[in-house]
Amino acid sequence: MEERTLTFDGFAYTCRVLRHDTPLTEPLLVLGGSSQDRNSWLRHEKWLGPLGQVITVDLPGYGTADFLPATYGVDFLADALAHLLSELDVERVNLVAACYGGAVGLRFAQHYPERLARLLLVGMTTRIPADYAAAMERWAVMIERGETETIARELADRFMSPPGTGRVRKHAAVSRLVYQQIAGQSPEELRKSAEHNTRLMRHEWYRRGPVPAVPTLVVTGEHDTLCTPDMGREVAAEIPGARFLTIEETDHLAPVERIADFADLVARFCTDRALEGLPYCGSPESFGGALPPR
Repeated sequence: MEERTLTFDGFAYTCRVLRHDTPLTEPLLVLGGSSQDRNSWLRHEKWLGPLGQVITVDLPGYGTADFLPATYGVDFLADALAHLLSELDVERVNLVAACYGGAVGLRFAQHYPERLARLLLVGMTTRIPADYAAAMERWAVMIERGETETIARELADRFMSPPGTGRVRKHAAVSRLVYQQIAGQSPEELRKSAEHNTRLMRHEWYRRGPVPAVPTLVVTGEHDTLCTPDMGREVAAEIPGARFLTIEETDHLAPVERIADFADLVARFCTDRALEGLPYCGSPESFGGALPPR
């Protein structure tokens, strides 16, 4: 395993690279949501490592990277990804991108189509829900007041499906984890969180435009109430040849609630294995027409 600190346009950021001697597919680049960092995927590496090279990253503005002013948006972060791949001498990747990482990953796909082998989007939408956008304005004020515990409880409730929605594995444990992670943020982490919220409000979350015709899978938790399955279907319908499926008994945090199953799904997708009949998923739905032969 190697960690490298790089600089893009004056901002330092850090990547984590896990290598395997006999790769089965193109390198895997994993982008988490705004509250995840390069180490959030360590528990998945048991299953992802044998695929080959696995890259996780704290882009500018996130994790241990430099603070990034909100004047820099999704386009800048997509360009930073391209810089990362050039520094690592990686031509093409299988890109797995969740939540805010999905917005950055999709923009990267639009700007750098030649660098994409496959695209897997998790909990992605074409729009920020109006009630979430309104909540971000309130959270910005609460961060200034130091009301972190209240924000942590509200965010945990947003990310997790409410009682009565349906069975979600590890619901209580993951809810506590989210709460503790947010409530325990340092002043610098809170500063980055506030700037992230401002970035979300100032810049386009989703921009309609050409997306490369590569194998694409859009995934949503069965009971995700933040980025619902229908929102995921809307994303899939915008991408040539995309497929959509739900991960059963999960919500917005499906990669954490079913770690082994999510990693298995990633491995299958990145090695072009069948996705039908999996015990932890709904049946794949096809959108956007057929892809040309690879």
